[in-house]
Amino acid sequence: MGALDEGHFNEELRNGVELDCLDLGFEDQPETVAIEDAVKVLLQGLGEDINREGLKKTPLRVAKALREGTKGYKQKAKDIVQSALFPEVGLDDAVGHAGGAGGLVIVRDLDLFSYCESCLLPFQVKCQIGYVPSGQRVVGLSKLSRVADVFAKRLQDPQRLADEICSALHHGIKPAGVAVILQCSHMHFPNIESLFLDSSRQGWVKALVHSGSGVFENNFADVWDDFLSLLKFRGINVDKTRMKDSKQQCWCPSQYSSSVEVTGPPIPGMVTAVTSILSSLGEDPSREELVRTPSRFVKWLMNFQNANLEMKLNAFACGRTDPLKQNGEVSLHKQIYTVLNLTFWSQCEHHLLPFHGVVHIGYYSAEEITPASKSLLQSMVHFYGFKLQVQERLTRQIAETASSLLGGDVMVVVEANHNCMISRGIEKFGSSTATIAVLGLFSSDPAARAKFLQNIPTPASGGS
Repeated sequence: MGALDEGHFNEELRNGVELDCLDLGFEDQPETVAIEDAVKVLLQGLGEDINREGLKKTPLRVAKALREGTKGYKQKAKDIVQSALFPEVGLDDAVGHAGGAGGLVIVRDLDLFSYCESCLLPFQVKCQIGYVPSGQRVVGLSKLSRVADVFAKRLQDPQRLADEICSALHHGIKPAGVAVILQCSHMHFPNIESLFLDSSRQGWVKALVHSGSGVFENNFADVWDDFLSLLKFRGINVDKTRMKDSKQQCWCPSQYSSSVEVTGPPIPGMVTAVTSILSSLGEDPSREELVRTPSRFVKWLMNFQNANLEMKLNAFACGRTDPLKQNGEVSLHKQIYTVLNLTFWSQCEHHLLPFHGVVHIGYYSAEEITPASKSLLQSMVHFYGFKLQVQERLTRQIAETASSLLGGDVMVVVEANHNCMISRGIEKFGSSTATIAVLGLFSSDPAARAKFLQNIPTPASGGS
């Protein structure tokens, strides 16, 4: 267990002290303290009480997550490569891979994450690396992943990330050539106004970028065909015709907006606080790509301000007659209704990182009553999503409000993907969480619960 022995670990748990898998040495460093102070300013700008339970440790959690996610600034790829170069007889420059020696080496499906330099939101990366050895040198395969991670753990843009990985490996290994392909996914996090108008907004922006050196410098070289064929063999399909146009000038959704200024009254100190975070991470806030980042981040964060927003739900605001009663009498003809895959976006109050997913609602209603519209329930989900949240509370709030609206017999399932699962040193890609709340008949009838759960569709494989 490293520096903590088992007894000390158990004592910490008994005392209720949170132990992250992050470097515990971050906590007392000046950079961490500076980020904590900045996060407190951001929380107060959202109208939150930084001393309330649930937020007390948020500044420290955020600081540690950001420092863990940008630790690449303090690492050198050169040191990683040079410590793992090995001689291999037969890999001569004059032979080449066509002669049966010095063949193409690839490492596939490396899961990485990085923080977007334009908006400070994390994005996911699927990385494919190939190189052709030469000069009787090969490198330990695990080092390819470590080098990629060094550059991913910095504020990044997809194309620059691919170029930096490629360049570092080429100069470190001195091979005949290096190829890097990145498949990047950035959350398209809409604001609450746009979602009330259009709930079908796409949730992800994807980018395919590549970089090549040496024999891979020509995008149409035959060696690229070998590389892509070996990827396709394992189900990774990259269209070569798309690669020539893969360099994107703008991919971050925050850049699509015509204005990056914070809407509404200015919030004193919030933009300055984000600027100080950039400095504490080891970046230069005056760098061209980062000049507008603090404003973009604050504009996005203000979607979650602690305000009494008008719900814009006519039936919700005015109340609704108990659907199980007609003329004061309880209807005996009830049936189960399901509303599935209501999308939501939210912000974890523990780490200030996004989480997103879908909500499924089941309820009993009298056959004579018109079922609640999906748009009404979707608006209710958005209302509770756009706050600093934890998934358990979100599930309960949706269930309780749906119960008052739909008649008391309600079951809610929330399925979510949390960015904190990939960006706090845990890096569990593809994992998800599910929470359930049951009220009324669902709480006492296992058959009803089972019937509703059977209606929930299986997510499409490979989707983000």
